[in-house]
Amino acid sequence: MYLHFTANQTVTLDVPSHPTPIQHYLRQPQRLVHALTDPTRVELLGEHCFRLKMRPVNFLMITLQPVVDMEVKAAADGSIRLRSKACEIRGVDYINQRFRLDLIGYLRPEVTPNQTKLIGQADLKVGVDMPPPLSLTPLPILEATGNGLLKSVLLTIKQRLMHQLLADYGAWLEEQHPHELPAEEGMVTVPGLV
Repeated sequence: MYLHFTANQTVTLDVPSHPTPIQHYLRQPQRLVHALTDPTRVELLGEHCFRLKMRPVNFLMITLQPVVDMEVKAAADGSIRLRSKACEIRGVDYINQRFRLDLIGYLRPEVTPNQTKLIGQADLKVGVDMPPPLSLTPLPILEATGNGLLKSVLLTIKQRLMHQLLADYGAWLEEQHPHELPAEEGMVTVPGLV
């Protein structure tokens, strides 16, 4: 029995104002990937390609570990596009041979005179031929479990994005401008005079 599961997630994130805009940070896909994923689970395959070893997930009675090759490209305007290139499922060879994962997403800055926001969306689709024991499970249970699993994966990524990305952006700014003191209300910081 071949089944399709889908999930999508959107995100809007307010970015603190800084003379060095977040677009400069976003032009470094490797830094972004490491901010969103445990760096010990990331392998650099090429200039824009990363292998992500996801944490094992449980699907009904089976434990699976997806390993996804992702292309992450930064555009000159600071937007990021990502898409899956390949996927391996470790744990059950039957599923690995009958599994397809498609992930596409973007993250782009939206700049207005008063503020900058990051707007993003990810769409995840999985197709899999269920192994014989699972194919006996009622279809509504399989669909609910599969779609729920994909939603939880995207929600985890969204939560990391909301917490880790701005923290890493702040760390990157500190690396870029180590002599600047944090600006306090009404105070202007002049680089080189600190």
